[in-house]
Amino acid sequence: MNNPLRPDRRQFAAALGACAMLPFLPRLSTSASAKAVGDYELTVLSDGALTLPLDFLYPDVPRDALDAILNASGQPTDMLRPDCNVTLLRSADRVVLFDVGAGGNFMPTAGRLPQSLADAGVDPAEVTDVIFTHAHPDHLWGLLDEFDEILFADAAFHINQTEWDYWRADGTLEAMPEERKSFVVGAQSRLAALEDRITFFKAGDEVVSGVEAVDTAGHTPGHTSFAVHGGASPLMILGDAISNFAISFEKPDWPTGSDHDPVTGAAARVKLLDRLVTDGMEIVGYHLPHPATGRVERAGTAYRFVPA
Repeated sequence: MNNPLRPDRRQFAAALGACAMLPFLPRLSTSASAKAVGDYELTVLSDGALTLPLDFLYPDVPRDALDAILNASGQPTDMLRPDCNVTLLRSADRVVLFDVGAGGNFMPTAGRLPQSLADAGVDPAEVTDVIFTHAHPDHLWGLLDEFDEILFADAAFHINQTEWDYWRADGTLEAMPEERKSFVVGAQSRLAALEDRITFFKAGDEVVSGVEAVDTAGHTPGHTSFAVHGGASPLMILGDAISNFAISFEKPDWPTGSDHDPVTGAAARVKLLDRLVTDGMEIVGYHLPHPATGRVERAGTAYRFVPA
């Protein structure tokens, strides 16, 4: 379905153009310190950052309340520049990536995953599994290298069946707002490269040992988060179910223009935050400030992010 909060295409295009003119940013730390989570060692790798107009992200919320949250949290009130964080889990016999970053064709400030892998001492050929949260450009387009070859040549690939079906459907391109049609074209070309290599899961499935698929649909039709079980402290890999370290926690019920279905996305956020607090889970957020790990606490009727 079309997004009822469709952003103005000129605003989004202008933001992408402005991003291309940015000077090189100071080099981000490319990975967080490794830590044990169940049978895995967790490392968070940087893919860089995005630059997105505020009116694209929050077109239908009270602007004075939005600006108050942004000012209090030290964020600008015109553009947001969210980090992009790729989760890596290593065990004795697996090297698992959650998403593959943006690659070189989305924004010049993103696409740094290959360098981050090298800095962490990981050869792409070592990756045994790639698990997708969803198929937006900053999560999927890093699949192919500059020669349009699959970067992780020996990996098994896993995606929610609903997500795959949505992006591959014949009618998705036509139904997509004009400013996001490139999302569909990019997703379809990259998913086509996986046609003979992809395996599907649904919510509740164990995708690989100790990793459970958790339904957080709304941001996209098949958006999935992942609970990593085992050990003293379970962990949730959020994808984009929670995307801003202040707004998503203080106002989880606010709709966001980045969600395919803003109402379902907001409901998923509220439900997820409640689970994270109740279960005392650690989190990794794709767009939280690098290294993007921490916990969630209640703050009155809302929540707060507590970085690790």
